[in-house]
Amino acid sequence: MEREPDSLEGPESDGRALDARGRLDRTELSAIFAGGFIGALARAALAQSVRASPGTWPWAIFAVNMIGAALLAFIVIRDQESVQPSIHRRAFLAVGFCGTLTTFSTLMLELVKMIEGSYWALASGYCAASIAGGLAAVLLGAKLARLSGGKR
Repeated sequence: MEREPDSLEGPESDGRALDARGRLDRTELSAIFAGGFIGALARAALAQSVRASPGTWPWAIFAVNMIGAALLAFIVIRDQESVQPSIHRRAFLAVGFCGTLTTFSTLMLELVKMIEGSYWALASGYCAASIAGGLAAVLLGAKLARLSGGKR
């Protein structure tokens, strides 16, 4: 009789260690939770300190999305190129922290408010700048990660 494995790895597991019932490991989930908590606090603090009024550029949301995109690219590239990639470091920083720091849903709500207020030029500019800026931030983060040095 064959013994059931303690963890399963296969194409469906995305390389993560799963328990016998196919659940993610608790340490990884804890890392995501902790990173998410810190990222959400950082975003909320910035959004509270830099409020946007109707018809103005939402600088706080724009800033966290640009910073988060660059940071996410930096983290992922550094981890991929690391001698010892860490699923827990990546879960904490990339999924948890960057995932809650950045906010696609709030970007969409800001755009809807602009459109409902008939601020068409502002909405178009904000949308275009968010997409172009996000792509530029990812490229910058990736370049900085590669410049910051070889295998860790």
